[in-house]
Amino acid sequence: MNKTYTVNVLALIIGLLLSTALALLVGWSGVVHAVENWSREEYSYGYFVPLLVAFFIWQKKNDLVEVPLQASWSGVVLAAIGLLVIAFGELGTLYVMVEYGFVVTLHGIALALLGWKGYRLVAPPLALLFFVVPLPNFFYNNLSAYLQLVSSQIGVWVVRAFGISVFLEGNVIQLATMKLQVAEACSGLRYLFPLMAVGFIVAYMYRAPLWKRALLFLSTIPITVLMNSMRIGLIGVSVEYWGSEMAEGFLHDFEGWVVFMASLGVLMMEMWLLNHIGRTRQRFRDVFYLELPGPSDTAWTYGSRATAPPFIALVGVLVAGTVAMQVLPHREEVVPSRESFAGFPMAIADWEGRGGMLESIYIDALKFDDYLLADYFHAGAPPINLYIAYYGSQRKGASVHSPKSCLPGGGWEMSSFGQYVVDGVTVNGQPLKVNRSIIQKGENRQLVYYWFQQRGRVMTNEYIVKLNLFRDAIVRNRTDGALVRLVLPMPQTLDVADADRELSTFARVLAPLLTSYIPN
Repeated sequence: MNKTYTVNVLALIIGLLLSTALALLVGWSGVVHAVENWSREEYSYGYFVPLLVAFFIWQKKNDLVEVPLQASWSGVVLAAIGLLVIAFGELGTLYVMVEYGFVVTLHGIALALLGWKGYRLVAPPLALLFFVVPLPNFFYNNLSAYLQLVSSQIGVWVVRAFGISVFLEGNVIQLATMKLQVAEACSGLRYLFPLMAVGFIVAYMYRAPLWKRALLFLSTIPITVLMNSMRIGLIGVSVEYWGSEMAEGFLHDFEGWVVFMASLGVLMMEMWLLNHIGRTRQRFRDVFYLELPGPSDTAWTYGSRATAPPFIALVGVLVAGTVAMQVLPHREEVVPSRESFAGFPMAIADWEGRGGMLESIYIDALKFDDYLLADYFHAGAPPINLYIAYYGSQRKGASVHSPKSCLPGGGWEMSSFGQYVVDGVTVNGQPLKVNRSIIQKGENRQLVYYWFQQRGRVMTNEYIVKLNLFRDAIVRNRTDGALVRLVLPMPQTLDVADADRELSTFARVLAPLLTSYIPN
């Protein structure tokens, strides 16, 4: 016998459609950016995730019918938080914040319209949307560099296990016949992200205690690293026995697919083993299966209930966010006047400079408005490389890039990193505090200083840079700023103290010149 539960279905449908449409308008730039990144191999699974989310929510339709639909003010608050995150991403030039803010807003809409009981049913599928947001470049590049080194080390161990002599320098594996560089594409990220997404889906479908599902999901990280390292090691072994063509072309790509499928097989084997741990042991097919919803015993009928106040508030918040996001990105910014780096002096105190140029591929990627690249020579010391990138208006995809994202790579390792106060140097009354790093590749070393000089401030923390950018965009209507970087090669004859002294002396004579080129 069918039960009936009276609910204002029409208001619910209109609320979902209208709220989602408004959220799309607010976070549209982030959605477009995320979809564009799905063309990258490591995020290519993103095209399927929205379909899976819709399917998993449809799976819960019978349970949703049984749940009393009570609009929640908590959802309105969560949606408002999501909109604020989007606003921070827009003004702070961070696509990733716009994208995460959009997903948070969707969660807020679901909570506001369905209430806590209904939201608990759809929250896990909606959480899957977080996996389609590309990682920030800073985190991605550092993670990639770290995984390259880890995979190289474990891969070399595999090669040596076959009795083959091999030498490792950074992420370069030296065999008897050739060198293998574990490039960014071989870091394992192209397997890690898809496998984590698959692991989340598998854990969601796995009918088991929470700790088993959490362990299953978290294990995707070590599984990927180990399997990718095995792949690198086996490539080295095959190159040693069958030639360099084993590391190139179809065989290289085919091995990648084998690694991913093998990682997936290990994940399924782990689930099978977990199923045999604990007091209750069930058959595998009883705890892992895909269930399609059947006809419901409960019918939805239309009700005459008045629209709940949280729904009205939710629409109001989303409309306000939509208007704000249409106005803020198109406001007229204050772009202060400055001198071009074309007139920057090539003679600074005892240093003689020689100008350089970046390749067009880097200029197109960095999207700065002006830049300076030069080597400054001083008698008896290695040349100091000076790089300054200036942005008159920082937007998403056109803002200062942190050197911390690109210092590791190409075999270079960051052996030390910290902050350092340059004695006797002030910028706008502030002591010059820089990020100081020593990067190393084999026996080659370089000392790096860099800082962010923006709108009268000198900053070293990338997150503080973004917070001040957000604040100044609202309060001062300005987003201009620059990155200043100094690099000094350190041959074995130059110790660290002398290198610091050389860079500090150059920074001391450089700093007063920057005010004409980087407005306060």
